[in-house]
Amino acid sequence: MHSFGYRANALLSFAITILALMCAIASLSDNFTSPSPSSHVQVLNINWFRNKPDGDDEVSMTMNISADLQSLFTWNTKQVFVFLAAEYETPQNSLNQVSLWDGIIPAKEHAKFYIHTTNKYRFVDQGSNLRGRDFNMTLHWHVMPKTGKMFADKIVMTGFRLPQSYR
Repeated sequence: MHSFGYRANALLSFAITILALMCAIASLSDNFTSPSPSSHVQVLNINWFRNKPDGDDEVSMTMNISADLQSLFTWNTKQVFVFLAAEYETPQNSLNQVSLWDGIIPAKEHAKFYIHTTNKYRFVDQGSNLRGRDFNMTLHWHVMPKTGKMFADKIVMTGFRLPQSYR
């Protein structure tokens, strides 16, 4: 007959194989959902727009951020990391991204929000490239599942412009 160790090893191997299979099926089930998040950003005020002594442009703004990210949550979602970035082009770089605000949404109940805030992080351009510059506000999110791989997406909102002169 087989020893106790051999039987325990066979049972443990079978249990781990079944657990791995269940995790794979759980992670694949997220591919059948089609989320439809929505977002809107409104810039209420440019608090200051200045050229710092080192030659870099800096902007502080007050804005309203509203989003409905509830459709990103499934039974397999642990949390969602979300951030708002200003994106613009300069002669030196085809894409500049500056993070203005971020947050972690721990549950579906918190995924529909409205925030009145100033930019949490400094909006600084290395150089004097921001005067009169058109830019996009892009809401990025990363969905962190309980099992499986993370996925990310974004919503791009166009039509924002910085003033021609410093204030």
